[in-house]
Amino acid sequence: MSTNVLAFAELRDGALRSVAAEAVAAARGLADELGGSVDVLALGPAGTSEAALALGAAGADRAFVAEDEGFRNYSPDATLRALEQVAGSGDYAAVVFPASAQGKDLAPRAAVRLDAPLATDVTRVSTDGGAITVSRPVYAGKVMADVRFTGALAVISIRPNVFVAGHRDAATQVEAIEVAVEPARQVVTGIETAEREALDVSEATIVVSGGRGLQDPDNWGMLEDLVDALGPEATVGASRAVVDAGWRPHSEQVGQTGKVVSPSLYFAIGISGAIQHLAGMRTAKIIVAVNKDPEAPIFSIADYGIVGDLFEVVPRLAEEIRKVRNSG
Repeated sequence: MSTNVLAFAELRDGALRSVAAEAVAAARGLADELGGSVDVLALGPAGTSEAALALGAAGADRAFVAEDEGFRNYSPDATLRALEQVAGSGDYAAVVFPASAQGKDLAPRAAVRLDAPLATDVTRVSTDGGAITVSRPVYAGKVMADVRFTGALAVISIRPNVFVAGHRDAATQVEAIEVAVEPARQVVTGIETAEREALDVSEATIVVSGGRGLQDPDNWGMLEDLVDALGPEATVGASRAVVDAGWRPHSEQVGQTGKVVSPSLYFAIGISGAIQHLAGMRTAKIIVAVNKDPEAPIFSIADYGIVGDLFEVVPRLAEEIRKVRNSG
């Protein structure tokens, strides 16, 4: 029975993305249960080998690296060739991808090419009697499905910001591989990102999320004022209810059907704490909840809870935070 796990390390412009370390962390946990090792596939321009060395801290034992300017942008055909080459020459129980935009495109292609079953948007990986099992949300996050793989190889994509990258003091052995970038049926010529005045909710260190308790979209200025008081590492988030109501854009939604966040500090303002929302932010290091209902579910996971009128509490919070920041 195979015990090793292969993780795909996603890069952009030659730099590792945070989801690369998360994929390695998920692979490490699985390999530890199976009693195997973790290999990583990293494709990028010159310098990718040096970047891949950092994945040792997340749990990678060995990194297969192909360096070519053609890998600066995502190349589906060439990436699949590299995956076939590495996965075919190794003895793997699973291949792990991030469920990023690129991973959502790549994982199904890899599953077909490797003739293996696929589970997407996974939030937990483990083993049961030697078989790989995973959990993933279904029915818009209302139900968690447990999936058991019975084949020789499992293909898994993991939800971003769920698996926490480790910090091992270990080196990664880097092995160069040759992969033909051409011919390609699809060519990515560049990636355009929308200009944002604020941080993406999945990348901010501090997230201030609002819910239906704000009563009206015009009241969102209170949260934006609190974000301004907290500084440049903070941004605004939203519950599904207010996004569905059209108050805020979907890009700000936190939860199983939005984005999973894991900031150092998370404010839940006027959010009752439905299970779908909790699943999207419960890994935050410190959670502060403000709600007038003392029985609101959000208080069950909050580190600090304020029972009161948010229209009084939030402006006072912003005022006091500014005083502290200005005094320093």
